[in-house]
Amino acid sequence: MFCPLLVLAVPSLASPSLFRCFAIVFQSSGRDNPSHRNEIDEFSERMDAPGDMRAFVRVVEQQSFSAAAASLGLTPSAVSRLVSKLEDRLGLRLLHRTTRRLTLTSEGEVYFARARSILADIDDVEMEVRKLRGAPRGRLSINTSNAFGMHQLVPALPDFLQRYSEIEVELSFADRTMDLIAEHADVAIRAGQINELSLRAHKFAEFERIICAAPTYLERHGVPRKPADLTEHVCIVAIPSSRWPFHAREATDLLKILPRVTSDNGEAALQLALDGVGIVRLADVIVGEAIRRGRLVPLLTDVHKREPVPLSAVYVPGRHRLPKVRVFLDFLVERFGSAPWRQ
Repeated sequence: MFCPLLVLAVPSLASPSLFRCFAIVFQSSGRDNPSHRNEIDEFSERMDAPGDMRAFVRVVEQQSFSAAAASLGLTPSAVSRLVSKLEDRLGLRLLHRTTRRLTLTSEGEVYFARARSILADIDDVEMEVRKLRGAPRGRLSINTSNAFGMHQLVPALPDFLQRYSEIEVELSFADRTMDLIAEHADVAIRAGQINELSLRAHKFAEFERIICAAPTYLERHGVPRKPADLTEHVCIVAIPSSRWPFHAREATDLLKILPRVTSDNGEAALQLALDGVGIVRLADVIVGEAIRRGRLVPLLTDVHKREPVPLSAVYVPGRHRLPKVRVFLDFLVERFGSAPWRQ
């Protein structure tokens, strides 16, 4: 569609008294084209998506439109409209609303998990740009195993928090490999070899396993002098490990242990050993303190193969550039690099 937008009257070169008229014609921008208007409206709605998404996530987290509205600085009706707008755009219901509670639909559960992660990434990107050179601050999400977390990290956290007063720590425990992106963890502390190519690993310490028992158990049952003596003793095995390694001339002898007690929890195995139930093989990060206090006694130290295991801080590439993550990685090396549990 074309329309004349400007008419100019220009003096004629042949006769200055005569004027020639020129109509300058421009092609229409499509403003009156319904299909173009729909595209613009759709684009505008998508540009509003982060706001709708944030309102929805806050409602789910707070389990209340009123509480979500207060935290966002909006009215409850405005938050309700944002959530309804989101549902209309998606063409499905995300929330079941009743007078007493809010529950997620199956689609809502999927959307909530991804939306929360996306919003957190947006917040982190903006903070990284604004605060890259500033003081470490913000929420630091850490995932760790129960053993290292309870025996080493938790006792060290007061010092870290005092040193960095603007950092808030969110600490979670799991003895399984977790998805850092899905769980939105800044750092996960893992033992052993890290094989995920999509992650970065920062080794900060090593631990070893120690065979030990309580003095009360040894008084009743005697002290094993060689690996074969373990067959005559009560052994506690923290699964999945059921073979204990020993040095044998030029090789390693893996002794199969027939345990009286097995457990998939290191804390349970430790407590049983402290109670004098039997002999256990556990990481020195767990038993180090009890050995220093004389509550456990190391056994077969001359022949037991301790097998050093690396401890690493694992993170998504680029995460270490955040000041809060960078100072935590440095703190891990400073605090645990010398394996203080052996001192």
